[in-house]
Amino acid sequence: MSQQISLPAKLINGGVAGIVGVTCVFPIDLAKTRLQNQRPGQQVYKSMIDCLIKTVRSEGYFGMYRGAAVNLTLVTPEKAIKLAANDYFRCHLSRDGRGLTVFREMLSGCAAGMCQVIVTTPMEMLKIQLQDAGRLAAQQRKPCIIPPNRLATTNAVLSRSYNVVPNTSLRAVSATQIARELLHTQGIQGLYKGLGATLLRDVPFSIVYFPLFANLNKLGKPSPDEAAPFYWSFISGCVAGSTAAVAVNPCDVVKTRLQSLSKGANEESYSGIIDCFGKIMKREGPSAFLKGAGCRAIVMAPLFGIVQVMYFIGVGEFIMSQSSLKLISG
Repeated sequence: MSQQISLPAKLINGGVAGIVGVTCVFPIDLAKTRLQNQRPGQQVYKSMIDCLIKTVRSEGYFGMYRGAAVNLTLVTPEKAIKLAANDYFRCHLSRDGRGLTVFREMLSGCAAGMCQVIVTTPMEMLKIQLQDAGRLAAQQRKPCIIPPNRLATTNAVLSRSYNVVPNTSLRAVSATQIARELLHTQGIQGLYKGLGATLLRDVPFSIVYFPLFANLNKLGKPSPDEAAPFYWSFISGCVAGSTAAVAVNPCDVVKTRLQSLSKGANEESYSGIIDCFGKIMKREGPSAFLKGAGCRAIVMAPLFGIVQVMYFIGVGEFIMSQSSLKLISG
C-alpha cells in the first residue's frame, strides 16, 4: 500500500516530539555532558544523581536547564529534519509499497543522520558550553582539585560566562553571546567545530535506531495491515533509542570533548577525532568511552518513545487538518 508522505505534517510531528522530549529529559542530558568531560583525579561528580544534586545546590533548580533554551529552539528543526528525512527516504526506497529490507532501512537512517547534522552540530556546540560551564566553576572553587596558579586558559567568551574566583556568584552568558563571539573570531566554522564527530555519532545512531524500531514495532501489530498500539510504539521507541544511544556513546564522548572550548587545569586539548580517541584511550582507558552511557540511555529512551507516540497520534496531520487525532488504536 503506497501512501503520500506529507512533509509539513512530519516536520510538525518531529518538532512537537522534540520539544516535549527535551523538556522532560534535559537535566539528565546536562549530567551526561558534565560526566563525560570529567578527567581522572578531577572528578566533581560521582554519578548522575550526585551531579544533579550538586547542580541544584550550587546553581539552583534552573541550573539543571542551563543550555535548554538553545536546545529547545533548535531541537524542532533538528528532530523534524531527522524524522521527516527518514520518512522521505523510506518512501523513495520502498518498492511498490512493500516493506523495506533491513539494508534499505539502514540506508534510509544513514541519509537521515547526515541531513540532521546541519542543525545538530551548532546546537550541540552552544549547548555544551552552557552545560559544562557549571562543572568548570565547581572545579575551580575546589583548591584540592585545581590550584589557582594552575588554572587553564579558557575561551574568551566562556571565561566571562562564569566568574571562577572562589566564593563569587555565577554570572551566566547566553548562547547568543557565545554564537556571536564564535562567528566574529572563527567564522561559520566556529559553530561547526566537531562536525566530523557529530556525523560519526549521528549517522550510526540513525542506522541502528530506525531499523531496530521498525522491526520491534512490527512485533506489536495485530496484523500486517494494522498499526501497532500506541503503547507498543512508545516501548519500541524507548528500546531502540536507548540501544542506539549506548552503541554510539564512545563517539558521543569524543564529540563532547572536541566541542568543549573551555578546559580546566590539566585538561588536554585535541587536534581532531583520531587524536582525541588516542589520548582518551591512553590516559583514561577504554572505560572512559562509556562515561555518561547510562545518562544517554535514560535521555534517549523517553525522548524517542515520545517521538513515536507523537507520530502515532498524528499531531502534525491534525494541525494540517488531514486527519483526526488517533488516541486509541483500533
